[in-house]
Order: sequence, then structure tokens, then C-alpha cells
Amino acid sequence: MFRLLRSNADLRALFVAQVISFAGDWFSFVAITGMVKDGTDSPFLVSLAYVMFSLPSFLASPIAGPVVDRFDRRRLLLMVSAVQVLAASGLLFGSPDRVWPLFVFQATISALAAFVKPAIDAGVPNLARTPDELRTANALFGSTWGVMLAVGAAAGGAFSEAFGRQAAFIANAISFALALALFALVRRPMQEPQHAHRSAMRPLSDMAEAMRYARKDRVVLALIASKSTFAIGAGTVSQLPVLATDVFGWKDGGTGLLLGARGLGAGLGPLIAARFTRGRVAMVLRICGLSGLAFSVCYLVAGWAPVIFIAAAMIAVAHLGGGAQWTLSTYGLQLRTPDRIRGRVMAGDYAIVTLVMSLTGLGAGAMSEGAGVQWTITTFAGAAAVAGAFYLAWIQPVIRHLEAEERQPVTV
Repeated sequence: MFRLLRSNADLRALFVAQVISFAGDWFSFVAITGMVKDGTDSPFLVSLAYVMFSLPSFLASPIAGPVVDRFDRRRLLLMVSAVQVLAASGLLFGSPDRVWPLFVFQATISALAAFVKPAIDAGVPNLARTPDELRTANALFGSTWGVMLAVGAAAGGAFSEAFGRQAAFIANAISFALALALFALVRRPMQEPQHAHRSAMRPLSDMAEAMRYARKDRVVLALIASKSTFAIGAGTVSQLPVLATDVFGWKDGGTGLLLGARGLGAGLGPLIAARFTRGRVAMVLRICGLSGLAFSVCYLVAGWAPVIFIAAAMIAVAHLGGGAQWTLSTYGLQLRTPDRIRGRVMAGDYAIVTLVMSLTGLGAGAMSEGAGVQWTITTFAGAAAVAGAFYLAWIQPVIRHLEAEERQPVTV
């Protein structure tokens, strides 16, 4: 892993840019949810703040996918990062008495993220020089989100309490500026030359082409559906700030602790799971299915934990599965989709999961207002368990077909 970062300068620049940007995101998330909670005391509005980190990405995805496939991905990352610097600076206009700027500017940042993630996911296979590098890079990039959630959320909670939430917003804006500088260091093309700079972009028909491709390939469809089973339970995640403050009596530091536990699991999960896949898509699907069930069971326990540290431990274990599922499904899509359409498939995958996460986040917030946070977590974790069981049953024929393919000898 460290050998990859030492030897591949382009992937190293992309990786470090992600590390810095993710850290800033979680500094901002802790500050935004804390400010909304203090200013409104509404679990629903806290959930809405969480949704602002996902729903705008869904809305922007029909445009983002075709853009990622048709235009230079490196230049796209540079332009989007520059606008994100400005949007992150706009968070400084928010306060407990005036929370609407938080929603507006965070929604802008999230809409722009719909371009960033598919561009990176689609571009990494073109920067990796061997199949082993691609597998290692995918595990590394997938774990980055979780590791920086663990570090960024925990540090963000402490930073916010020590220096104030406005300082956390400034740190977030700086992180986007640093990411922009690092994206500028990438030298090799992030897509095959014949697929860049194409004209006549038609967002709806372009995305429809990607969806037709997914329907034709049951493996691609199964990989895209994998994240959605996890997302059904994501309403539980939207309630972590409420669980920390209302049930356990902590402040921003408690929110940072629970989010940090989430990140620890999400960071380690891809690294552990990658050891078992070795380019085998059948194993990717099997791990994705089992991981979704593990996520649900652990959240059922976390919601009723007697102390915050037990809840944090269960959340960490839950996201070992969640992180593995998220990263491995992306890896499988990288292996199964050609470069000409990969950006749109990645954008479609991201759009579906962000939509489901947004809806479950809003549903969890509304339910928490009346039923309380613990019963809300129980309900959504239970729904995710049911969805995960159905998903695991549904993919069994696909897994058997893939295993038969993988056993066939390669002929020259």
C-alpha cells in the first residue's frame, strides 16, 4: 500500500487530496449539526442537515455522469474544487439564530461532490498501472473516507469546542483549496483519450444509456443495488448527533466520538475485505451481502447501549461491514464497466445511494421527533436487516454464475 503511494505520483496526489478534503468535510459536519441542534432543538432539522450532505448529489448526478465521461476529469476536479472553496466560505454566514445559510451552502458543496466522486472513481483505473495496483488503490481510497471520518469527526468535535464552529468552517474551506492544488499535480490522463472532449452532451439520454447497460449486466445491477441496502439503514446515521446529546448527554465531543467510531470501522472494513477478493467479483458480492446484515445487527445493539462507549464500539463494528460494502461495490463496478461509460455508471450508483440515504435520513428525523431516537434507530436498522436478507437471497444466482465463470480455464 505504501509502496503504491511512493511509486505512483498521480495516485498519491489524488489520495492526499481526498484525505484533506474529507477531513474538512467532517469538521464542517460536526459544526453544522451542532449549530442546528443548538439553534432549533429539532431532531428533524438535524436530519435535514445530514440530508444536505447527500440529496443535492442525487439531484446533480444526471448532469455529473455525462460530464465525467465527456470532459477531462482532471480539469473538472480543478474547476469543481475552486467553486467548493467559495461555497465552503459561505458557511461562515450561518449561526444558531440563522441556520438557512448552512443548508444553502452545504447543499451547494454536496451538489458539486456529485462530480468529484464519480470523476475519481472512474479515473483511478486509468491511473493504476496493474490489476494489483487497482485493487490496492481501491481499498486505500475506500478506507480514506472512513479513516478521515474517524480522525476528522473526532478532531472536528474537539476543534469546534476549543476554537468555535466558525473556525471549523474556515478549516473546511482551506481543505478544498489544498485539494485543488493537489489535483493540479496529477499528470497522466484520467480517461482514455478517445473518450475525452466529446461534444453534444445529452444528460437524460446519456444516463439512460448507463442504466440500460446496468440492466443488461446483472452483475453491475447487483453491485449498484448493494449500496442501497446499506442506505436503507442510513437513517440511523443521521441520528448519531441526537443519540450523543439527548440520550448520553454529551455535546459536540460526543457527536465526534460516535462519528469517529463510524469512521474507524469504515476505514478498516475495506482494508480487511480487500484481502479476500483478489479481483473475484463473486466474492465481492458475497461480502457485500453479509456486510449489510452485520451493519443492521450492530446498530440494533448500539441504539440501546447503556453508555456511549459501548454504542461507539458497536457503531465501529457496524461500519466495518458498511465500509467494506461501499468500497467493494465500487471496486466491482470498476472491474465490470468500460471507461467510455464508467463515469455515468458511477454517477448513477452514487445518485441512487444518495437518494435512498436522503429519504431515510428525512424519515428518521421525522420519526425521531415523535418516537424518540432509540426507537427510530431500531426501526431503520431492522428495515435494513430485512432488505439485506432479501438482497443476499436475490444475488445467489448471480454469485453462482460468476463462480462458474471464474472456474473456467483461460484459453490463449
